[in-house]
Amino acid sequence: MFDLVGIFGHTLTVWLIIPTLIFFARIIDVSIGTIRVIFVAKGMKFLAPVLGFFEVLVWLLAIGEILKNLTSWQNYIAYACGFAMGNFVGMLIESKIALGNVIIRIITRYEANSLVEALREKNFGVTSIDADGRDGPVKILFTLTTRTSIPKILNIVNEYNPNAFYSIEDIRYVSEGIFPVRKTHLRARDLIVRKLFHLRK
Repeated sequence: MFDLVGIFGHTLTVWLIIPTLIFFARIIDVSIGTIRVIFVAKGMKFLAPVLGFFEVLVWLLAIGEILKNLTSWQNYIAYACGFAMGNFVGMLIESKIALGNVIIRIITRYEANSLVEALREKNFGVTSIDADGRDGPVKILFTLTTRTSIPKILNIVNEYNPNAFYSIEDIRYVSEGIFPVRKTHLRARDLIVRKLFHLRK
């Protein structure tokens, strides 16, 4: 271990260096934990344990510094602030990676043929059924897509039927479906590596 006191001096180490290290360590472990929980919910049974290992390892480093400095209130503040920021960073990273599939349910009182055709022209699979709403007949459209395609679909919906009601739900498993781009299926690990590489650019 580095002798932080010898390098920075006692006062600077206690009041700045150690709290800063705790703060960033907490951001890292909570961010990893947030992503891990999402991976567990999506059934990624190999990636989740790996993330759990690094999450606990970083947490132990952070809590170890606090236990060695129980009388330093600034460490507690740094720990709490790192936890709060870690939640934000974790959700931000997960939204950028945008893993998984969703089902979008669109309900409209207007003729939906043009909307259905527009979605199918973009190679989105659409299922349309007739239903009865409070104010009369409605159309319900279902489309299964990746999370990265959500903005494209919503742009089409707003263009052809801006008053339509829609809801988006995460789904865990998909047996088959129609997607805009039919690529060779990648393992989840390879997909994450590629997306993280693009985030760094």
